[in-house]
Amino acid sequence: MLRVCNLKTFFRIGAGLFGRKRITVKAVDDVSFEIGEGEVLGLVGESGSGKSTVGRTLTRLEKPTSGKAYFDGQDILKLSARQFRPVRRHVQMIFQDPYASLNPRLSVEATLAEPLRIHGLAGNRSEAREKIGRILERVGLEPEAMKKFPHEFSGGQRQRIGIARVMVLAPRLVIADEAVSALDSSIQAQILNLIGRLQRENNVSMLFISHDLGVVRYVCDRVAVMHRGRIVELGGKSRIFSRPEHEYTKALLGAVPRIPRFDYTGREK
Repeated sequence: MLRVCNLKTFFRIGAGLFGRKRITVKAVDDVSFEIGEGEVLGLVGESGSGKSTVGRTLTRLEKPTSGKAYFDGQDILKLSARQFRPVRRHVQMIFQDPYASLNPRLSVEATLAEPLRIHGLAGNRSEAREKIGRILERVGLEPEAMKKFPHEFSGGQRQRIGIARVMVLAPRLVIADEAVSALDSSIQAQILNLIGRLQRENNVSMLFISHDLGVVRYVCDRVAVMHRGRIVELGGKSRIFSRPEHEYTKALLGAVPRIPRFDYTGREK
């Protein structure tokens, strides 16, 4: 489904007085991985490791410095904006902040109708409303929600709207960038279950970006660990969590909070 080869995304930023001295930040530095049909690959690392930049580069929100990304055998990083437009329907992104990713001036109906109109997936308003009503029900919202605006919903409900906006296009690859990190723990579980169910029902491939190892272990089939712009370890989640090989992976796993368990005598197990 997706094969990323030697991807690099560098940024030139100003430094010093009046920004005259410029430095290069290697946000993504020679990253390669593959995602199979219907597979969920977790991309995990601490803040600043470059994992979100990978997702933004693959969706063309950031310009790559070099490298290739083959989607169905086509290098999508080499396409012009016009050539990439039909591909964008099949490569969608769920953003971290559900409120910032929604236009506060548009109702839910208008928000979900816009991608249908752009990609020609609804012949008229009646057909669009029917599709919107169905997808809202699938993400756990009432059809009446289409008349409301983003500020009328909770954070979890807004993320459901963001997921509906993605899934209404029936994409083949979804990039979820910290999709639950801005939500309360109880709501996180609901959204994770929703994402997992929709992914399985539609056999969607997914790049799941997160700093939370517990979430990655719950959702993903394989795990890629990023550190300072590079993937330092990649493998099946069972192997990564039980037998990590790289020191950075071991450090990440060692930093996960652990609730002690005690036996009947009061000794820690």
